[in-house]
Amino acid sequence: MGVTIPALLAARSGCPAFTMAGGRPQLKRSFSIIPCFVFVESVLLGIVVLLAYRLEFTDTFPVHTQGFFCYDSTYAKPYPGPEAASRAPPALIYALVTAGPTLTILLGELARAFFPAPPSAIPVIGERTIVSGACCRFSPPLRRLVRFLGVYSFGLFTTTIFANAGQVVTGNPTPHFLSVCRPNYTALGCPPPSPDRPGPNRFVTDQGACAGSPSLVAAARRAFPCKDAALCAYAVAYTAMYVTLVFRVKGSRLVKPSLCLALLCPAFLVGVVRVAEYRNHWSDVLAGFLTGAAIATFLVTCVVHNFQSRPPSGRRLSPWEDLGQTPTMDSRLEKNPRPAGRIRHRHGSPHPSRRTAPTVAT
Repeated sequence: MGVTIPALLAARSGCPAFTMAGGRPQLKRSFSIIPCFVFVESVLLGIVVLLAYRLEFTDTFPVHTQGFFCYDSTYAKPYPGPEAASRAPPALIYALVTAGPTLTILLGELARAFFPAPPSAIPVIGERTIVSGACCRFSPPLRRLVRFLGVYSFGLFTTTIFANAGQVVTGNPTPHFLSVCRPNYTALGCPPPSPDRPGPNRFVTDQGACAGSPSLVAAARRAFPCKDAALCAYAVAYTAMYVTLVFRVKGSRLVKPSLCLALLCPAFLVGVVRVAEYRNHWSDVLAGFLTGAAIATFLVTCVVHNFQSRPPSGRRLSPWEDLGQTPTMDSRLEKNPRPAGRIRHRHGSPHPSRRTAPTVAT
């Protein structure tokens, strides 16, 4: 038989990255993987980090000064204190969105490397060990780990950029804006509310209307979208899709949904805390959730391709195409399955390429 059983299993599992001669993985030589990582991907990641730092901690992009109505109750909530005094401080949020997905992906890839799936569960296209130069080898588990964590880091800083850019462009006030702004209503010509005028009666656009601390006023103008909600939604969406698409649990249909719902709870609580402490409006939190979830969905589906390998042609093979590439074995019983006799064309003439079997007298 010209085809060995291991080769047949490898072909049916759709994994051309391994040759069954001795069970050793095929090697693919590439001299561009290290220069591409150093001079392209690292540079792009550095640019994204620098831009996020500029938007967050410098005045390179000034915040838009949005006007407000006198005595507007929407922005007159009490000042909740600095961000570090919150029940969900930024340090805790940054630690969770960094460590949680990283540990989940690390454990998932280690489990995938040390406890491989059966041949029937292997993806259609596998990955090869890439050799660059004479010393550097990049195994499939290492490449997957670097790819998924690198894309996650890129998306984390991209989410920060989107959230900060939205805050800088809109300049939406927080619910406690007037408490830190402390405008002089008398100098601004704002009469106090009366039964005849119960609501706000004048829109203030003066740049120097606020007499409070400039740093607090600038921070109170960055409400839309909520950056903490965007980061939590991005981390939760990315991790939940990784758990759903990569983890394989036999015998239970509720393990993965339970893990995903457990990941959603902290993100939802962060949004509730931001609203309850008068740091953001509900619209700010919802916009942050949509921003983070959209970025995570785009990166998972279009960049890392649902955490699976891509076929060389850029598309997945269908099950019928996969079966069509399986090596076949000729059998004498399958060469002429029809009964012995003369095979004729539509017009009745015998087929020129086939011979009739001799009749045997009994």
